[in-house]
Amino acid sequence: MHFDIQEELKKLPDSPGVYLMKDEKGQIIYVGKANSLKKRVRQYFQSSSSKSTKVKTMVSHISEFEYILTDSEIEALILESNLIKKHKPKYNVLLRDDKQYPYIKVTVNESYPRVIKTRKVLKDGSKYFGPYTSTGAVNDTLNIIRDLYPIRTCKLKLEEGKKVRERPCLNYFIGKCQGPCMGNVNHGNYMEMINEIVMFLNGREEKLIEIIKEKMSEASKNLDFEEAARYRDQLVSLQHILEKQKIISTTTMDQDIIGMAKGMEDAIVQTFFVRNGKLIGREHFIISDIEGQSREEILASFTKQFYMGSSYIPKEILIEEEFEDMALVARWLSEKRGSKVYIKMPKRGEKNHLMEMVRKNALQALNQYSDRIKRNMNENKSTLMALKEVLGLEHIPNRIEAFDISNIQGVESVGSMVVFEEGNKKSSDYRRFKIKSIEGPNDYGSMEEILWRRFKRAIEESKLIKENKVGIESFSILPDLIMMDGGKGQVNIALKVIEQFNLNIPVCGMIKDDFHKTRGLIYNNKEITIAKNTEVFKLITRIQDEAHRFAISYHRSLRDKKLFKSVLDDISGIGDKRKKALLRTLGSIDNIKTASTKELQDVEGMNIISAEAVYNFFRKK
Repeated sequence: MHFDIQEELKKLPDSPGVYLMKDEKGQIIYVGKANSLKKRVRQYFQSSSSKSTKVKTMVSHISEFEYILTDSEIEALILESNLIKKHKPKYNVLLRDDKQYPYIKVTVNESYPRVIKTRKVLKDGSKYFGPYTSTGAVNDTLNIIRDLYPIRTCKLKLEEGKKVRERPCLNYFIGKCQGPCMGNVNHGNYMEMINEIVMFLNGREEKLIEIIKEKMSEASKNLDFEEAARYRDQLVSLQHILEKQKIISTTTMDQDIIGMAKGMEDAIVQTFFVRNGKLIGREHFIISDIEGQSREEILASFTKQFYMGSSYIPKEILIEEEFEDMALVARWLSEKRGSKVYIKMPKRGEKNHLMEMVRKNALQALNQYSDRIKRNMNENKSTLMALKEVLGLEHIPNRIEAFDISNIQGVESVGSMVVFEEGNKKSSDYRRFKIKSIEGPNDYGSMEEILWRRFKRAIEESKLIKENKVGIESFSILPDLIMMDGGKGQVNIALKVIEQFNLNIPVCGMIKDDFHKTRGLIYNNKEITIAKNTEVFKLITRIQDEAHRFAISYHRSLRDKKLFKSVLDDISGIGDKRKKALLRTLGSIDNIKTASTKELQDVEGMNIISAEAVYNFFRKK
């Protein structure tokens, strides 16, 4: 059915919402939001010399559009960010970053709080500190805290003065925990330790340093030089962490400072995370394909996409350029945080000085990135050209898919598909397959199944794209070259499947020597030896190792799940909820095996009957 753009423009409502621009293939090429869909969408199709080259190019490719109404502009903003993340439209500014930064969590909502590392910030009454860009810094901090304070690390549900275990765990006996699970730990003393830890994480390190020095001095007076040396090492570690957390601001307000350096094709957005006046981490983000985009547009897109996926929103965000939706974004982030969030563009004073420092770091990162990217692109292009010549292909194999099978004596056979684009791993397109139709150690049959499923899915997705039901999906993109982990047999299986789907994709096999090391390729029934010191050989080795690693990791996870199920699923009256509760409370299968009926009964959802069932199950002869 023909889509008449001019007629559809007349039907647009004067309401907030999100619009999706599509090309002739039905692919979503741009997502935007508007307070008035009627006014905003019409602007694209009105003649204007002020439009950027990129916008003009995008409009020339629009064959149709659709829109989604929302109740408010904030809802439209959230939906826009989600759709951009999902569909990755060609003409949107895209933040290619899915990192979940680590935080330190103090579970002050529990009777006997824990101090743990987490990557999710929840509204659960706990105190959160971060984000930290270095997992190592988080681990160092936690190790120092746990060395100094004997607080619990277990997940047991504890109540003040209540005994929940017959005997404490190993941490109690080595002095790492006071053993509140035994019900005889003074709650006030325990909370005093937690308060000191919170003070330290809040920036009151002086107090902790004093404590370490006092303990070191006391140990020396008692001639316990080994203990004194341990405190000395802790002091050095703590001072090392404090050096990383450089004081850069006199304010105690949590801040993110966002600056940018813009090149011809790419931009680097640099973010400094400042907590209590101290720089606890910094991160840079690469924004590609920015031709025709203004600095304001790039910063607006970055801010919305970054904080859409962020677990923590600071009180203040300093940004280099004001942008159109800044007030709206501040309202949205205030709702997300639960208190007022300020987005400001500093113009003078200390904050402007901080912004200048961030800008300089962004520029340095852009220069380093540009040099590295250009070098990497040239090397990869040269390597792929060499691979094309080695195999005698018609085109450069920009997208390579490699397949492998993993099993142990035919048990839990799995397949892997790894993808390399332009010489680099594209892990977002990796896929795993659990073998469904083949029993026993049949690698050829297993490989035929996963290839059949892969290309059948490609045909199905291509049909949905043409029917405008989905955007581009990874399976719908066909490879320029298929590489099989194996010899002629595996190659012939792949050729058979490809022929059944009427496709024309070259297939080669990656063969190994007697030491299970990459030796060369099989192509057109001929073995091709490749010199080991060449970049082509290194690329093939990398692809083969990655396919094998990915298959093995999936096989191990399935095997571990099967072993886990075989232990608890055979116990009468123990379903998924009780199984999860047992593991959450007691921590491991070994702890469940040795737990008393009283300990088992104290687990949430367990009664005396189910507790005795578990207790008796592990004591059967």
